[in-house]
Amino acid sequence: MRDEEPNQKFFGKTISPGLGQGRTFVYQRNLWRLNEIQDIKISETEAEVRRFELAVAEVLRDLENVAGQVAEEIDKDLSNIFHAHMAMVSDKGLKEEIKKKIRQEQLSAGSAVSIVFGRWERRFSAMEAEIAREKADDIHDLAQRLVLALAGVGAHELKENLPHGAVLVTDRLMPSDTIFLTGRKASAVVLEVGGKASHAALFAREMGLPCVSGIQDATNKVPSGKPALVDADEGMVIINPKKKEKIFFRQKQEQRHQIRSKALSNSHKPAITRSGKPVSVFANVGQKEDVREAIKNGADGIGLYRLENIYMARQGLPDSDRLFKEIRETLFDAGQLPIFVRLLDIGADKPFPFKKKQRESNPSLGRRGIRFLLEYPELLLTQMEVFLQLNRIFDIHVLVPMVTLPSDMQKVKDYLQKAASQTKAGPMPKIGAMIETPAAALSASEISKHSDFLSFGTNDLTQYTFAADRENGAVEAYFDDTHDVLFRLLDIACRDAPRMPLSICGELAGREETLPKILNCGITTVSVVPTSIPEVKEAVRQCD
Repeated sequence: MRDEEPNQKFFGKTISPGLGQGRTFVYQRNLWRLNEIQDIKISETEAEVRRFELAVAEVLRDLENVAGQVAEEIDKDLSNIFHAHMAMVSDKGLKEEIKKKIRQEQLSAGSAVSIVFGRWERRFSAMEAEIAREKADDIHDLAQRLVLALAGVGAHELKENLPHGAVLVTDRLMPSDTIFLTGRKASAVVLEVGGKASHAALFAREMGLPCVSGIQDATNKVPSGKPALVDADEGMVIINPKKKEKIFFRQKQEQRHQIRSKALSNSHKPAITRSGKPVSVFANVGQKEDVREAIKNGADGIGLYRLENIYMARQGLPDSDRLFKEIRETLFDAGQLPIFVRLLDIGADKPFPFKKKQRESNPSLGRRGIRFLLEYPELLLTQMEVFLQLNRIFDIHVLVPMVTLPSDMQKVKDYLQKAASQTKAGPMPKIGAMIETPAAALSASEISKHSDFLSFGTNDLTQYTFAADRENGAVEAYFDDTHDVLFRLLDIACRDAPRMPLSICGELAGREETLPKILNCGITTVSVVPTSIPEVKEAVRQCD
């Protein structure tokens, strides 16, 4: 009689919820000798430089194809990661530095790439902010692409070897890995490292792929080819599950399916609390597919439409005609539903490639959101002109990001008035402040005098309240958007603006456990990711 396989349990943190099961596939990343130094003869240097240039051209073509595939199959916004990779690998200074290494030190192209990219990777890895460590992953990923191209290796290991429906176990998820996980190629992902704001988390959530991170040394501790259950809701991974565990897992899957089916069947009905209070459930969107998904799932409106993708995916600034056409096409399916369009939210972790970068010691506390736009009024005026045109077709509401003082809103209204006088447009769109700082929350009474509505952005409001960068894993314990302090701020702002329409569009809005507290503050509109709309509506109906 064969011995029973040992049962193992691992616990990590949820970065993308859901349930997945399959056989484990342990992916030990092949580093392709990134640290190996190879000398060449002086007579070979120019041929090696040409080899490097050909590899760069090949990588650029590959990145362009991947960006298009990601935009089509996963999310248009996330394709910007690969456009950023293209900009990095095209950087003239970086390429010249590698060529200099080849010529002056007689190094192979692969060795020069490893040294130069390795230096930059180490610099970013040493920084505290998690966004910097994500940049280190991007640099490592690009180095790997270039070295593989130089070695003549075309196929990605996951493309060749990942079985359909497997539970992928690896150290971390690189942007180049993600395209091979679409179409349920993987049923779940288990990682050693990766935070909630990491590329891994963004891709996994967008694909609906259950993902657990923070399982130390998982690639060595988890055996390959074994049956596994991944409960990413609880951050739990079970290897060689027992019969009772399989039964419980199936029951949980069936329960989730029943809840989802019920929620979908009622998704186009109004969301009304048990006490008779109607609540609007809107969608956060960034592209046309998001809008379609939102309408299909019963969205009462568009609560946050982000403009950043239109700007970041282009080689130059869009003029007003191009901006108008792209927004109109994106929002077409929303018809006459209320649409809240956010002004371009640039700065801090979202650099703007079309303006000369001004050095700031602490960008998160510097020029971002409306502060940035007020420094470049031509950008602000172009958007206002377009919103005035769009308001003839749609029910447009303008969201002003990172408002801190009442004077911010007054200045924006002045620019809207100026744009209206220049274009002789029709009705003015409503305009409202995003409450994303403690100062704005405590100034709600004064800010509301210049606003038609207020919208709480709880992701930023949390990080500024607790002085904890949401992308810095070192202070993750301080970033708590369920803390009573945050709800006290919401409650104060709501009480100070009693007759003002109030909405919320941070991640907090989509959590069933915090929904009652949000509604008790007096907020009547929540805006969530399109896929969550049916469940959020169902949760509203259970609220007293």
